[in-house]
Amino acid sequence: MKIGLYFGSFNPVHIGHLIIANHAVNETDLNQVWFVVSPQNPFKQSASLLNEYHRLHLIKSAIDGENNLRASSVEFNLPKPSYTVDTLVYLKEKYPEHEFAILMGSDGFQNLNKWKNFEVIVKNYPIYIYRRPGYDVAETFGADVQVLDAPLLEISSTHIRELIKDKKSIRFLVPDVVKEEIEIGGYYRN
Repeated sequence: MKIGLYFGSFNPVHIGHLIIANHAVNETDLNQVWFVVSPQNPFKQSASLLNEYHRLHLIKSAIDGENNLRASSVEFNLPKPSYTVDTLVYLKEKYPEHEFAILMGSDGFQNLNKWKNFEVIVKNYPIYIYRRPGYDVAETFGADVQVLDAPLLEISSTHIRELIKDKKSIRFLVPDVVKEEIEIGGYYRN
C-alpha cells in the first residue's frame, strides 16, 4: 500500500488540512494519508502547543469513518524534537510492506534543504507537494516530486487559536466534532 505521510502540529486540525488529505487520496496514487502528529516540531515553539494526545484525538474525531485517512502517534515515542528522516526510517522498519511518501505544502518544501539528512529523504521518498500561494516549486532538490493543485483555503491553526482566545466562532473552520471537543476541553482559551 502506498501511504502519504502528512506531518504537522495540527494545532488544531482544520478543514484545510482535511481537504488536502482527501484530495491527495482521491487524485493521486496514494491509497491512504496518515496525519503524523508531531509532538514537537524543531522549527516551532512548543509553548502554544496543545498536548499531543489531545491533538491526536481531535484528528481521530475529525476523520472518523474515513478508511483512507488515519491519525498516527508514531512520533510520540521517538526522540524529541521530531525529525522526519528518523520517523521515515522507523516506519520503513515497522511496516516493510508499505511504500511511504511525504505530503507537504510548497511553502514547507522551500526549506527542505534545512531538514536533518534531507538528502536521504529526497533519495528514498517521493514527495507530493500541494501548491501554496506565493510559493512556487522551482527547486526540487533532486526529489521525485508530484505537484498537486489541491483546493486551498486560507485557514490557519494560529488564526483559529486567536479566535478561540477572543471568544469568537470557529464554526465552519473546523469539523463540528472538533469544535465541540475544543469547547468541552476548554482548549486554547489562554
